[in-house]
Order: sequence, then C-alpha cells, then structure tokens
Amino acid sequence: MEFIKRDVSLWKENGKPITQDRLVEILSDVPFMNGADRCIKSLKDKNIKTAIVSAGLDLLAKKTAKKLMIDYVKSNGIKTDEFGRLTGDGILNVRLMYKDLAVKSLLKDLKIPFGRVASVGNSCFDIPMFKITGLGIAFNPADDCTREAADFIVQDKDLSKILTVFESYLS
Repeated sequence: MEFIKRDVSLWKENGKPITQDRLVEILSDVPFMNGADRCIKSLKDKNIKTAIVSAGLDLLAKKTAKKLMIDYVKSNGIKTDEFGRLTGDGILNVRLMYKDLAVKSLLKDLKIPFGRVASVGNSCFDIPMFKITGLGIAFNPADDCTREAADFIVQDKDLSKILTVFESYLS
C-alpha cells in the first residue's frame, strides 16, 4: 500500500493530482515486451488460459489483458474522488511480497489445481508464485535468487521464447 501511495503522489500536473483519464492516457504509450502477442496467441491456440498477476496498477494490467486477450487479471487499483482525480489511496489486491496469495485466490475461484499452472516472473518478488505452481519460469531474470528458484530460465527479451519451455514441459 505504501508503494501505491508513493507512486500516486508523484503523478501530478501543475501541482495537482492528475485524473484517472490522464493516467490512462499516459499509460497508453507503455510498449509490450517483444513476442508478447505471439506468446499469448500460441497459448490461446492450445486452449491454455492466461492471467496477469501484478502488484502494479490494474489500469495497465487490464489494458494489456484486453489488447492481448489475456483471460484473467489480478492487480492493484487506485481510488479517485468525485472529479476523477487520484486521491492518493490505493486498492490492494496483490501484495508485492505475497503474489502467491493472489495466485491461490485466483486458482481457487477457477478450481484449477496448482500443479497444472505455470508462473512466469523476472524478480525475487515472483519466487512465492514459483513455489506454489507446477512450473516456474524465470523470464529474463533480474537477479540470481530468481534464477535459482525457477524450474526453467529464459534469458532473452522476447516473451515468445518461453513457448519452447512449454513445448518441452508438455511433451
């Protein structure tokens, strides 16, 4: 929650908090990782459900999910006042150090066994997800602890490269 509050406090124009619409406009230029569209399309073609579990903003996660046709999103929100301006308060759905709790909640709702799930992450904050899912993939990992905790490592900035891990894992 502290991270959300600090983040929101930085989003100002002319000394005033920006509106949610302005934030959406700012986030509209955030590019996708190379290979993201190919990766998700290939998984969808194989009837594999996809999800984003992020301690980041739901505005960005939902935008990404909509564009790439990702099935589920669990992420954090922001509160606005009656004029649509950010209040500085957040809606905490995914705790940075406890992403596993968000994954467990999602899987419980969907009635999917943990062992039939793969998690993909790039930092030590993703390790709790790796520990509870059947397959943990460190994608272009930022640190050694992530590499050590993962079942597979993809050292590339092209998300479609994880498809080879799925192919070898599923066969």
